[in-house]
Amino acid sequence: MREEQLNRIAITWGNRTRQRQLRELLDRYDTATEAIAHHPDMVSREAIQHAQKELEFIEKHHIELYYYKDTNYPYRLAQCVDAPLLLYGKGNIDVNPQHAVSVVGTRMPSERGKDWCKRFVLDLAAQVPNVTIISGLAYGIDVIAHKAAIEAGIPTIIIPAHGLDRVYPAVHRSVAVQSLSKGGILTEYTTGTEPERFNFVARNRIVAGMADAVVVVESKARGGSLITAQMAQDYNRDIFTVPGRPDDVCSAGCNQLIKRQKAQLIENAADLLAAMRWEEQTKQPRQTTMMEMLYDLTPTQQQLINLLRDAENGMHINQLVMETQLAYGTVSAELMMMEIQEIVKSMPGGMWRVKNV
Repeated sequence: MREEQLNRIAITWGNRTRQRQLRELLDRYDTATEAIAHHPDMVSREAIQHAQKELEFIEKHHIELYYYKDTNYPYRLAQCVDAPLLLYGKGNIDVNPQHAVSVVGTRMPSERGKDWCKRFVLDLAAQVPNVTIISGLAYGIDVIAHKAAIEAGIPTIIIPAHGLDRVYPAVHRSVAVQSLSKGGILTEYTTGTEPERFNFVARNRIVAGMADAVVVVESKARGGSLITAQMAQDYNRDIFTVPGRPDDVCSAGCNQLIKRQKAQLIENAADLLAAMRWEEQTKQPRQTTMMEMLYDLTPTQQQLINLLRDAENGMHINQLVMETQLAYGTVSAELMMMEIQEIVKSMPGGMWRVKNV
């Protein structure tokens, strides 16, 4: 396994500027080691040396690797065509939480924006204790969201634009350290990677892809938050934003999102819960084996029902695929059949749950 990890690091780092072509190559082989054996020109001596140093760092600092073909890879992110092939995680990260919300916004928020962001995260945590907050640790809204999540005692995941050998901005190091006990730091970048401008744009796709919903708190007419919102739209994620006064510079981007019908207007956490129907899921009682008495379920359907019954807030279809080890098409077909029979119910973002009987 160590050799495979080394080769995964080497081939992804050595071909980091042509990820699409690399994915097409890796898709043809079971392992990175096999791909390199057939295409040795894909990995240079420099890449191997870099990977050796990186693997030593990983083993020393207990870093977790998430390869796009492995079952531990974030299933939400796996839906995105340009998802990173390899991720590095530090902390106690559940990359597949029950609910995930990314909170983004300007680096220079107003006092109103600061207060709203903190109150939103605290209220959301109180109503949905199994939610995870995701952001980028930048100045302003990002770090406020992380701090509020830590204060509320819920997991928060930091998505930086650099490797795990540093924290940027350095002034937020204490927040990064606090996140490790319940959540942590997740990046596609190896050690030695500087927080370059283009890395911030690239990391935004992880912020968008990891979430069920993206909330833009405050944004100027142009900014990274709007890039994240566009990526979220491309990934078919739910986007929410907070309206502002027409002449408010900090809210110009948010108002644009609403005007162009790219984001839903929310005023508080309850609005997001209602839109995502998480409130309905929270109230949903657990099902009993009466289900088996009322319906003639196939073995596959029974397997899916057992999993859904144990998940009070429902499960994502990709998670069901991972748990059952069945083909995606099989799981999808069985779920749709049971939905016609009104046994299960589909929800926004690819989630499914058992209906009342």
